[in-house]
Amino acid sequence: MYRWKTFLSCVCLSFWGVCTTIAQEKESLVDYVNTRIGNISHLLVPTFPTTHLPNSMLRMIPGHREFVTDRMTGLPLNIPSHRRSEVLLLMPYRGDSKGLERVFNYRYDQEISKPYHYSVFLDDPEVSVEFAPMSKSAIYSFEYERRNSPSTLILRTVGEGSIESEGNTLSGYEDMNGVKHYFYLEVDQTPESSRVLPWEGVKAVALTFPGSVRKVYVRYGISYISVEQAKKNLRKEIPDYNLQAVADNAKKVWNETLSKIQVKGGTEDQKITFYTAMYRAHERMVNISEDGRYFSAYDGKVHEDNGVDFWVDDWTWDTYLALHPLQILLNPDDEEEKLASYIRMYEQSGWMPTFPTVLGDSHSMNGNHAAGLFADALHKGLKFDVEKAFDGMKHTVMTESIIPWYRGPKTVLDDFYHEHGWFPALHPGEKETVPEVNTFEQRQAVAVTTAASFDDWCIGQLAKYLGKEEDYRFFNDRSYNYRNVFNKETNFFHPKDKDGNFIEPFDYIFSGGIGGRAYYDENNAWTYNWDVRHHIQDLIDLFGGNAPFIDKLDQLFVEDMKMSKWQYYAVQPDATGNVGQYVMGNEPSFHIPYLYNYVGQPWKTQKRIRMLMESWFRNDLMGIPGDEDGGGMSAFYVFSAMGFYPVSPGVPVYTIGSPLFERSEIRLANGKKFTVIAHGSSWENKYIQSAKLNGVEYDKTWFTHEDVMNGGTLELFMGNRPNKSWGVSEGANPPSSEFVDNE
Repeated sequence: MYRWKTFLSCVCLSFWGVCTTIAQEKESLVDYVNTRIGNISHLLVPTFPTTHLPNSMLRMIPGHREFVTDRMTGLPLNIPSHRRSEVLLLMPYRGDSKGLERVFNYRYDQEISKPYHYSVFLDDPEVSVEFAPMSKSAIYSFEYERRNSPSTLILRTVGEGSIESEGNTLSGYEDMNGVKHYFYLEVDQTPESSRVLPWEGVKAVALTFPGSVRKVYVRYGISYISVEQAKKNLRKEIPDYNLQAVADNAKKVWNETLSKIQVKGGTEDQKITFYTAMYRAHERMVNISEDGRYFSAYDGKVHEDNGVDFWVDDWTWDTYLALHPLQILLNPDDEEEKLASYIRMYEQSGWMPTFPTVLGDSHSMNGNHAAGLFADALHKGLKFDVEKAFDGMKHTVMTESIIPWYRGPKTVLDDFYHEHGWFPALHPGEKETVPEVNTFEQRQAVAVTTAASFDDWCIGQLAKYLGKEEDYRFFNDRSYNYRNVFNKETNFFHPKDKDGNFIEPFDYIFSGGIGGRAYYDENNAWTYNWDVRHHIQDLIDLFGGNAPFIDKLDQLFVEDMKMSKWQYYAVQPDATGNVGQYVMGNEPSFHIPYLYNYVGQPWKTQKRIRMLMESWFRNDLMGIPGDEDGGGMSAFYVFSAMGFYPVSPGVPVYTIGSPLFERSEIRLANGKKFTVIAHGSSWENKYIQSAKLNGVEYDKTWFTHEDVMNGGTLELFMGNRPNKSWGVSEGANPPSSEFVDNE
């Protein structure tokens, strides 16, 4: 009987232990992350299941582009630039040396990708692979399951480079567009042989181990400075071949990062979607300082960082709207270093970058929204050299061309803009006469005008802070240039030719070619009709007041495609996540659902934002509505799921939506907490009935950044029917530029 009781006791303890383990796993925030969300794209680029530490220099994504394929080309040492490049592929092989080929197209299975650990089984060589990351180093293991044949591990460059072999080490570099990616790699045992493979156009070295070797560990460091620095980075971060210890450390780091926002309530799928969005909001920018030094592609030199780390890899057109504002809340010290990095890039290259990468400024899209980063940080109390930021932005917008996707001195088109206040458009069929204009991207005349207007307002804010009154008036006056392309007959932003005539005839859905690029950018006029974030009241006045503004906003969400989907998307491939002509899958649309707050109908914001989150952001392979762009779209979701959003970068104000969770708590860097409590929030209870801020009745549809940083609690009392009298009193509408212009 005693033995039976002992047996039952052991079983119960074991069962309790299993349950405890499960409970602990559910409480580990990183285990809510599903890196597969969005791995199948609706039309264009999917998300990628990246394994890395938050904002780290080293990232790993296997060499396959689509989740639905079962082939991969190899396992990279690093992905230097978000979704654009891989370097130095590791390629395991088992069998006769005659079977070695230039490129292996591995069949794979049982792939498990987590932020802190990756594993996969390669079918043909029968090799199990594991990977775990540090910030500038990582470790792989290769378990060769087939017996009685030599085990081979190949390291090859993707392009030009150099690989040296000595004993159990490999070292060298791969050249990426003139930037050398150095590495130092060690294997846990000395190979039986090492030989250079005669593969044309690349460098490749094969390490072969005896058939008795079943498992090989590889640890390595990377650097943009030298092989010696790569070796130092490895020694500093990974002292042995304990892959599990590295994975455990990465898991701990991710849990600490994700714990800066804690949510309660909602469904399990909503939590998974939320923390996956948080994970994606920490892929960029990346810190590339190495022991107090960094290599800059902006002048091709190695610099001392003087205690301020250097950050790169940002697509500002995509990230200034939500990702940078989110990082200001979560990691303000890092954000200050990013701003300092932008200033350094300006000093080293002569212009403020738009898409700064490890390889230099790729200068994509339109506008120079680094201005937005600086203005937003300025009004939210971050510290940076405002004088240098202003000098850099002023010099850039006045001397560099604003032609999309072109980096060079200003042209006749820029001179026209500076003189007349709009970017001139071509009529359909009119031949382009300016050689600097990209034949595919075209002039994007309206989008360039609205982007430049916003950037000028932001630069004016820097000037005002510095007491440069003349500069402030100059840039502030230009911040209204969007008025020059507003057609009051139709209430649309409408392209004008060089003579000041609106382009006619004109279709506000389809004119402009693919992505509307002759006049807009990746979207049509229905999206760009709201592309004024800094002077929202002035935009409302352009429409003729609240009523016509609301009518047009309502129509946006019900205006149909006018043709079949396959025909529509052939013209507008970036316009995914459609609700009518509203495009959830592209950045210029993020703020639009919140505009109802500005015209006294906040219940429509609450209804619409819930519908958009629940429809287009999901825990499945197609759970992202468009190009995620390394955190831009995910940051929109993080904000919106908590129940508020920064509509106007540069204005320290958040406007209220409809929270998904009953409780969202932001743990701020200053030690305080800001909490949103949504009493009774559910799928049905999406409408705000009343609110309190720090225990006091609150009727505004907005609150300030200062409210957040001071800590406190916003309580929202939710119901299943709109309370159309909440948030409509005088002063309830959110302010935009007037909030800081009138200070």
